[in-house]
Amino acid sequence: MAIAHIAVLSAALSALLILPCAATILITGGSADLRRLLTRHGRRELRAERLLERSSSRRPVRRYRRRIIDRGPRGRADRAHRRLDRSLRGSDQSARLASLRPPAIEQIAFDLRRLDHQRRTGPGMNSEVYLAAVMIAYDTRLCLACQCLGITEYLEKLEGVELDLERLRVEGLLEEAGLVLRHEAGPAF
Repeated sequence: MAIAHIAVLSAALSALLILPCAATILITGGSADLRRLLTRHGRRELRAERLLERSSSRRPVRRYRRRIIDRGPRGRADRAHRRLDRSLRGSDQSARLASLRPPAIEQIAFDLRRLDHQRRTGPGMNSEVYLAAVMIAYDTRLCLACQCLGITEYLEKLEGVELDLERLRVEGLLEEAGLVLRHEAGPAF
């Protein structure tokens, strides 16, 4: 009994799918197109025509893309970009960043309070990406504060629960050193 129901339902669904297509072909193309669609030889002809249309439309695009890749864009802006690329190739950006002075401890404390507020009551509490970005920024600022105050931390080396525990330990040490990490009730900043 169940097999009969399945057969009837599949026949009905097939009819619902095929009839609109057949009606469209009859209205727009005529009976010759319907015959081509329903016979094996006609379907082969249709496939050959589609392949011919695709291959004829692809050739100019391939040539155009190849020409762009070979020559590259031209113009004043492109020359400036190439010059910038050449100047940046020889320089070590990490050495330049290391030579910069760290921000003042007041600025780090302000950023820590702001990021703590965002991680606790941010607009994207449902967004994992937002929360991960805020936590990375918060951990980076914690590392900077530890460097300024001479506190050892292992935030960059840990993951998961260990990272959370290390974050709590570092926050406690920073608060003992006199850094205010959380706002009291009142205005946000």
